[in-house]
Order: sequence, then structure tokens, then C-alpha cells
Amino acid sequence: MKERLSYDPFVLPFTIGFIYILIFLTIATLRVVKSLPFKDRKKLGYHLFSWKIFISIKEIFLECLIHKKIWKRNPWLGYMHMSIAFGWFMLILLAHIEVKLFCPYRWNLPYYPIFFRYFVMETESTLRGSLLFFLMDFFLLITLSGIFLALYKRFRPKRFSMRRTTRLKLGDTIAMYTLWLIFPLRLLAESFTSGVAGGSFLTRGMGILFENFISDTSHILPTWWAYSCALGVFFVALPHSRYMHIPTEILLIVMRNAGIKVGVKNTGYAKVAIYSCSRCGICIDPCQMASAAQLHRKASVYFIRQFRHHDDNHANMAAACLMCGRCVDACPVGIDSCALKQNVRNAGNHFTQENQYQYLPAADSSKKADVLYFAGCMTHLTQDIKKAMLTLLDSAKVNYHFMDEDGSICCGRPLSLAGQQSAADILIQKNKEIIEQSGAKILVTSCPICYRVFNEVYNLKIQVLHHTEYLNRLLQENKLRLKKSNQSVVFHDSCELARYSSIYEAPRKILSQAAHLQATPFDGENALCCGGSLGSLNLNARQRRKIAVDAAGKLTQSHPDCLVTACPLCKKTFAHASQHPVKDIAQIMAENLV
Repeated sequence: MKERLSYDPFVLPFTIGFIYILIFLTIATLRVVKSLPFKDRKKLGYHLFSWKIFISIKEIFLECLIHKKIWKRNPWLGYMHMSIAFGWFMLILLAHIEVKLFCPYRWNLPYYPIFFRYFVMETESTLRGSLLFFLMDFFLLITLSGIFLALYKRFRPKRFSMRRTTRLKLGDTIAMYTLWLIFPLRLLAESFTSGVAGGSFLTRGMGILFENFISDTSHILPTWWAYSCALGVFFVALPHSRYMHIPTEILLIVMRNAGIKVGVKNTGYAKVAIYSCSRCGICIDPCQMASAAQLHRKASVYFIRQFRHHDDNHANMAAACLMCGRCVDACPVGIDSCALKQNVRNAGNHFTQENQYQYLPAADSSKKADVLYFAGCMTHLTQDIKKAMLTLLDSAKVNYHFMDEDGSICCGRPLSLAGQQSAADILIQKNKEIIEQSGAKILVTSCPICYRVFNEVYNLKIQVLHHTEYLNRLLQENKLRLKKSNQSVVFHDSCELARYSSIYEAPRKILSQAAHLQATPFDGENALCCGGSLGSLNLNARQRRKIAVDAAGKLTQSHPDCLVTACPLCKKTFAHASQHPVKDIAQIMAENLV
């Protein structure tokens, strides 16, 4: 082994960029930790020094390097991300091993492993040399293949099951093009010096090819300069681009596994989540505002970008969202963009009106019942569901009390979604008093929106069940019996019931006994929003109808006899958008009672 000089000015661009990003990340991390509430800082500290940190390390490896979630969505897309991330990681790791093996006596300056092939002359005289050279070339080739696919995806996203990719800002463009240049420049630089520094099938092969055509060596140093400059510019551009997700996603995973969630303000964990968005565009196609209503710039990826860059339009984008959660499920990073949007809504509303519902009488404590039935606003607007539910409860001889039979107050969820939390709290407190005074053991609601807020917000001491859960229980207890009709049906999983509340099996068990249930590509977690969601505050009727017609069409591609829902809002929305009859699951049961 022979050594060259251990320093050359061309390392300066890389070194400056490396120092810049190191300082930036250190300060940013300290600010994030400082902004966390004390209880969250405590959770983070416990997690870092407990065995659970290994869970985070495993997830970091699977999601930040292998990109497991993206692999599941599209193998080509998964390979593209993995080849760049894991390939680059292995190049850095192997470079450090080279330095330790070949130059154990040298103090490891940050630039030394990166430019090892320039500073060290080495041949494949030992097995370890040839093995390392092969591995370095292999992972460089893997990384280059990922860069090629990224370039191809930029102009042909449909090949990766993506109808569109995100539009870039200046910082994104600079970081992206320098990233694309880093590895081709590295290949050229290492190929030019492979005759003296060693190489394998890729770099040495190209080196021999270049030697046959280029005899002048004056191009070698400029190529190393270009490689160093590309690295330096990328590091400087990284914090100001979408590629900030590379370091912040690691922190996001650690914080999430520590039990930290998006709080009531978009600071701390929420800030990390915002910077963890890679703007990959994977959330665009699942967003029905983008795919069905053609409102592409309303997708979560653009909201996060505008919020990060303090664009005033982000509040309008937050208000438009259906809050269906499809983008959250699709996000490979696991960013809860709906929670971020809700915080923006809350920040813009400060309405409070005390004692607004004092005219409502308290529940009559003399009317004791085992079950309290709460129809909810939308069920009162869809009379067929209410009639079917009362028929079923009477047929099963349930000892129940109809809480809002003569009219009541809303569960509070619509006000919460609108950012009017103070007003919602008044409703919640009044409803809670009525429920607790009823003496009931079970609260049943036909509306998934009511079901979710009763479960998550009210902190009730009684069991809360959606009517699909309760009706399925009555079937299991033989208090209700169904005959199976010849009718073919498809079931629509509503956002609040399925994706947010994980109730998938109960409605399907019921329908399997009453009709011929057909599967659709949009069952379970892939459920479509009906378009009538209370989550959106400013979508107009035309835009909502586009979403509803598109969703109904996709659900009924098999031409069933009936489209079945378990949500009064979805039923009402689809009734005006579907070419097939639309019924609630309670109606199907009532029609097929034995």
C-alpha cells in the first residue's frame, strides 16, 4: 500500500456542507426537544434508555433504509427508494471499514472515508481488498439504478402506479439534481483513479475503458472537485428541501414509539412530522379531492409543504380536507396530516357561547333502561334507518330508551371538525349529563361519527357500541334471526367506522346472513369516502358530487342489487349519486327478519 497526500483542497466543499448540516441538525433537534411538553420529554428520555429503543432501531432500518411500506404499495417504487437509501448507507459503512482496515493508524477525518480512493493507492492483492472493492462497486451500482429509476419516475410516474408527482420548489430542485449527480460523479472519479487506487467490476472496468480513449490525466482532479461540490451543495440544500425527511424521519420514529403524538399545537412532534414529509406524492392518488374532484393541489403533501413554508393558503387547504384519513394510511412515513390540519382549524377559531343548551331538560331518571339508543342528527334526517332500528330493537325485546326521540343536541363532532372546540365542549358536557343520568349500561348509536366521539372524547363509564356491533351481538344471542335473501350486496366501509374505529367484521357477519355479500377493491382500510364528509368546510356541492359519484361507481362495479352502508351520512350522500339502490345495514336486517 502506498499513500498520497492526506489533504487536497477539493475536500473543502464536502467538509463545509457536512459541518453546516451537522450544526443545523443539532440546533433543530434541541429546539424540538425544548418545545415538547415535560411529559413528552420524559417519555422520550425513558424510551431512549429502555429496551424499546431496539424497536425503534428496527423500524428505522425497515422504513428509512428498506422502505418496507413503499415496497408493499409498489415493488418498483420500493426498490427505487431502498436502492438509494440502503445503497448509500452501505457505501458509507464500507468506506469506514476500508479506512479502519487499510489505515488503522490514521485519525479518521470526516472526508477521509468519502474520498478514500483518491488518497490511498491500493490494489486487489488481498482477499479483503478484492471483497471490499467488489462490495463498494456492487452497492454503487445499486444506488445508481435507484437514481435512474428516480429520474424515470419524475417524467413517467404512471409506470410506478402514480398518476402524478409533486411540483418542486427551488430548494427541492437544487437538492434533487445534486443528489442525482453525486453517484454518477463518484463513479467517474473512482473509475479515473481505479488504476492506482483499486476497483472492481464496475469502477475498474470503466477505468480501463476510459484509459483506452483518454490519455491525459488532467480531468481527474476536476471530477473529484465536482463530486465534492455535489455533496457539499446537497448538504447545504437538504434542510431547505423535501430531503430534510432523511434525518427527521429517524427522530419521528423514535418519538412515535415513545408514545408521543400530535398535540393541540403544531409544535414539537408535529413539527418533526411536517419536516418528515418527503413529498413523495404517494398521498395524492388516494386523496379523493385530487383523484375524483381534480383538486390536485388540495392533497396533504401540498398542505404540509405550504404549512412548512408559512404560506397563508395552508389554512384554506386545511379547511377543504375531507378528513377521511386515506392520505394518512397511504403515507409511508406515517404522518397524521389530519391531526395537523385539525390544529390549523383550531388555531383559527375562537368562538364560545356559554349556556346555549340550558333549555333542554335532563334525562328522566324514572325511565330506566338497559340500553340507551342515540340516533343522532343524520339518522333523524334519514328516517328509514331510524324506523329499521326501532323495529329491530322491538323485535329483540330490548329494554331500551330512545335518548333523542323528541330531538336532542348534536354529539359535538361537527363543531370540533370546524375548529369550534369551545362550543363543542358545551354540547359534550350536556350530552354526558343526560347519558350518565339514564342509568343505561350500553349506549348504541347508528351514526359512526357519534360513535367515535362518544368513545374517544366523552370518557363515558358505559359501553358504547355502533349499531352494527350491537345488532351482530343480538344475532349471536339468537334474539334476532335472519333469512338469507337472493339479493347481492356490496358494503361500504365508512371512514369513521372502519378506518378510524376498526370495525370491519361485525357488518360483514350480518350481511353474510342476510344476503350475498360481494367483495370490492375498496374494502377495509382502503375504504372510500362518500364525499359528504362533515370534515370538509369549503368544498362546494359540485365538487362533493364528483367524489360521491366516483366512489359509488367504484363500489358498484360488479353491479350488485344494493349498495349497503352503516352510516346515515354516507347513505344520504350515495342515494343521490349511485345508480344502484342504497340502504343501511339496519334496513337489510329489518327486511330479512324471521
